[in-house]
This record gives sequence, C-alpha cells and structure tokens, in this order.
Amino acid sequence: MTMGKSITKAVIPAAGLGTRFLPATKAMPKEMLPVVDRPAIQYVVEEAVNAGLTDLLMITGRNKRALEDHFDREPGLERALELNGDQGRLDLVQQASDLGPIHYVRQGEPKGLGHAVLCASQHVGDEPFAVLLGDDLIDEAETLLTNMMEVQLKTGGSVIALIEVDPSEISAYGCADIAAIEGEDFVRVNSLVEKPAVGEAPSNLAVIGRYVLHPSVFGVLEKTEPGRGGEIQLTDALQTLAAGEGEGSGVYGVVFKGRRYDTGDKLSYLKAVITLASERVEFGEDLKSWLKAFVS
Repeated sequence: MTMGKSITKAVIPAAGLGTRFLPATKAMPKEMLPVVDRPAIQYVVEEAVNAGLTDLLMITGRNKRALEDHFDREPGLERALELNGDQGRLDLVQQASDLGPIHYVRQGEPKGLGHAVLCASQHVGDEPFAVLLGDDLIDEAETLLTNMMEVQLKTGGSVIALIEVDPSEISAYGCADIAAIEGEDFVRVNSLVEKPAVGEAPSNLAVIGRYVLHPSVFGVLEKTEPGRGGEIQLTDALQTLAAGEGEGSGVYGVVFKGRRYDTGDKLSYLKAVITLASERVEFGEDLKSWLKAFVS
C-alpha cells in the first residue's frame, strides 16, 4: 500500500431538487430545512471543517441562492442584534459565516452525482478530496470522515463509507461486495452495484454519502456513460476504479456503526430533529418529558 497526498479539499454536492419534501422545498433548498435551529447543510459543512478540511466547494443549481446567503455575512442583521445586546444570537448567526471561505459552482443540468463531482475537477485539481452529501447527517461526535481520510492516505486509493442495512432495504442504496484485509479495520471493495434488486445484492452493506476520492476518478467520470436513471453515477466510476490497476486504483470501505440520519427522508429527518433536540441543554429534558407523556 502506498501513502497518498494529504487532504484539504471537500466537495459538497447540493444541486438536488428535494422533491421528497415538496411543497416545503418549492421555494427553499432542501439543504436549508432546519434540524432544530441550524439548516441541515450547516451540519455537513461543520463536519468537513472539524475534520481539518479548509477548502470547501459546494456544487449548486438553480434556486440555491439561499445556501450562499446563509454562509455569507449579514451586516444589517448582525448590527441589529448587536444594538439589542443579543450576543447569543449574534454568535450563532456569525458561526455560519466564520466556518471559512466556501466556493460555489453550478451544476447546470441535473445529470447525477457523478456529474456533480465532475463539476469540481477544475477546482480540486490533482489532489485527493472528500465528498460529503448534504442529505447525510453524521453525528458530530463521530470521526467517520477523519478515519476515511486516514485510510485514503494509507492506501492511495478511494474510500467509501458503508453501513449495514436490512437486506430488504438494500435496493435503495449502492451496494458493496467486499473482502476483509488482514490486520486492518477497513475492507477492500471488490465491486459495487447501484440499487440492486432484493435477492440479487452481493451483501447488505450500503454506500452512504461520504467519500474520499483519488483525483483519477475525474478521468473515469469523463468516460462514464449515463447509467441508472439516465444519470452519470459515481458508483459506476468507483466500480471502474475498484477493478483497475495502477495509481489511484483500488476502492476501500469503512463500515460505519455510529449515528447517521438521511435528512432527505421524512422519517429519518424527523428522527434527527427529535434526537438532536432532546440532547440540547436548554430544552432537552423538557422535550423528553413531553415525549414520554405524548407517547403514553
């Protein structure tokens, strides 16, 4: 195994239409749906920053201006809060804009996750980079992304995050066929299948929205034909890298057993809101008491 280059760049695809949350997302990006009092996308950006990534690129599309506005300064609002002596809320407002510079590129056409990642090629250049999907909220106490970056540095290939799901649910995910590596806490990915039929999946290990990729993925994506749904699938490009040889080839998996929520799914989104709200110091105990009474 070879040592790769250090990782400083993160790509955050956020161009999706959010149709599962209509009509709430008719005029508001799905990434701006609040999880307690922060939009879902802020948790993702904070995860990248906390993992030491300092160069963030967000892939956006039409009607996504609110994302840029959220991470920008708002002098009028900040001044009003300051004049009112509301330092607590001022700190919260400034927290988003103090996360660091975020760059933005428009995808233009909704051609799939693979195409969204390809839109980052000029910005990323010849460096390994992380991809964080805005729908996946990973608990801030977890070190998944840091672990994946360490595996990439160790192997020099690409790394995906995997979770175990009930076999009946695997058709909603990309699925990995894996092999254990002796002495390591990560696995080798032999092949990937996008949303296999139940009964035809090679395992119950599902791909979730965290990747650490070798830049060779861009060359593969340029040649990848549209796949399932008529879109350019990142899974197809990773399948090519998994089967390839030479620099940048090889795909590895980190099996994640921590807390993760799919904020693009209504039930999982509600679980995220309730779980994180119940852990808040200022009202968590009151919420849990109310929940007990409501459930009973």
